[in-house]
Amino acid sequence: MIDLDPHLQAPARLKLMSLLVTVTELEFATLREQLEVSDSVLSKHIAALAEVGYVRSRKGSHQGRRTTWISITGGGRKALSTHVAVLRAIVANVE
Repeated sequence: MIDLDPHLQAPARLKLMSLLVTVTELEFATLREQLEVSDSVLSKHIAALAEVGYVRSRKGSHQGRRTTWISITGGGRKALSTHVAVLRAIVANVE
């Protein structure tokens, strides 16, 4: 059996990846609000996920202000899918 991905075990990271998989990209502030975390906490999660190639970021502007956009990579999609499959297998017999 494949193990859970250690990079996706933190609830905030799993939620972040689950949000990103449904869109092309999300603005940093939107992710922060959805996850209900501080800028520094979100930055650390994004940096950790970017380090293993699961997400990427780009600088841009939105409504006249500088912002950062975050997107999931192909490797990130695969890692999330595998992680979710392992979770489903773990809880398969739970009623």
